[in-house]
Amino acid sequence: MNLSEFARVSLAHLPTPLEHLPRLSEHLGGPDIYVKRDDCTGLATGGNKTRKLEFSMGEALQQGADTIITVGAIQSNHVRQTAAAACKLGMACEVMLEHRVHEPSETYTHSGNVFLDRIFGANLREYPAGTDFVVAMEEVAAEIRSKGGRPYYIPGGASNPVGALGYVGCGIELLEQFAERDLKIDHIVSATGSAGTHAGLVVGLRGSGSDLPILGIGVNAPQIVQEERVYKLAVETAELAGVPDCVVREDIIADCNYIGPGYGVPTESMNEAVLMLARFEGLLFDPVYSGKALAGLIDYIRQGRFTAGQKVVFLHTGGSAGLFAYSDVLTL
Repeated sequence: MNLSEFARVSLAHLPTPLEHLPRLSEHLGGPDIYVKRDDCTGLATGGNKTRKLEFSMGEALQQGADTIITVGAIQSNHVRQTAAAACKLGMACEVMLEHRVHEPSETYTHSGNVFLDRIFGANLREYPAGTDFVVAMEEVAAEIRSKGGRPYYIPGGASNPVGALGYVGCGIELLEQFAERDLKIDHIVSATGSAGTHAGLVVGLRGSGSDLPILGIGVNAPQIVQEERVYKLAVETAELAGVPDCVVREDIIADCNYIGPGYGVPTESMNEAVLMLARFEGLLFDPVYSGKALAGLIDYIRQGRFTAGQKVVFLHTGGSAGLFAYSDVLTL
């Protein structure tokens, strides 16, 4: 795979660190746990979307765009990073925020990521849950064009084949780090939501000849829906990356038993996981994505599904800014 043939801008601090978590590993009494620190990508407090935006924004500039349109939930980590990337590249940013959480608090609605969106000067438009964003996006794009602007649309999470190239690159980067440190990793675990991170990672590994298993912990959809979403995007991304047929359906595994009442709704296991990582390793994880994925990892260890003698890597997708939006509901 040669990612250098694609339009790209430099936004992320790469490679991100791969850190061993000795105190957490000892506390849980299972495998050696490592964390891939994609919360350290640098842009707007960091996060996984920055890798994707290098390719999405690269294509936007290549096409001559001057305005980015994107969509996400009120507390979207993707929107925060997109708004910051637009500032860095001198572009306008139109944000379409979806109210996915039922009866949100004032803290949720106005702090955390959405507060940072406003700091970055994005124009925020709010929509009810279930909005047809294909239609809504076309309306916003038409409005921009009518004023002489040149819009470029980035889907939620930058989760299309172009954006997923960022995690093709991450997969390659991980394999290089494992080789440099002579690490035999048994499993990778990551949150899986809009699918771009999960799909790109699978392509990066399989396209490089690695059969290392990847477990996605779902945050918003039933298992069959999530796995099909990831598989479809992985196939499209593999085709774009020049490694068609490297992914098979069996490569895509998503456990969606840790979502709880719904997307963005706190759970006791997420709360425990966030506090455990903070108090054993000094690391901050978000309540919506990485916190629930961590809850899944911890439960797998407690069930004996990951065991002593193994080495497991958890992909930290960032999002700690979202903690502030949940400060009134997390149990400390």
